[in-house]
Amino acid sequence: MATETPNAVPPSASSPTPTADVPPGGFPLAGPSSRPDPRTHAYRQDLADVALAGIVIASHYAVPLPATLGRDATLRAAPDANAEPVAELEAGTDLRLLDKSRGWAWGYAGDQVGYLPLSAIA
Repeated sequence: MATETPNAVPPSASSPTPTADVPPGGFPLAGPSSRPDPRTHAYRQDLADVALAGIVIASHYAVPLPATLGRDATLRAAPDANAEPVAELEAGTDLRLLDKSRGWAWGYAGDQVGYLPLSAIA
């Protein structure tokens, strides 16, 4: 016999994905919120590091995947070779990636968030 989890959210009829338990008191939406700095916290409107769940609102949350920089590269503010440089990274730098799309990877190295060319990742 299955046991009921107290605070469990019933799954949506349109989604087979299991849902997480709701914390006691739910997810309060009270007063203005202050967003963390997006240059040092990995979140966008469509995607955020799962560590920021409950702090920022995003369409999706992801667990960052570890990666290593294969060659020296410039971390950039946008997925464009002419975008503002955020940091110069050396080969061997540990990365945490949240998205790979159109030849670019988005994630962070240490406390710097930005985009790197996929070709620079080992």
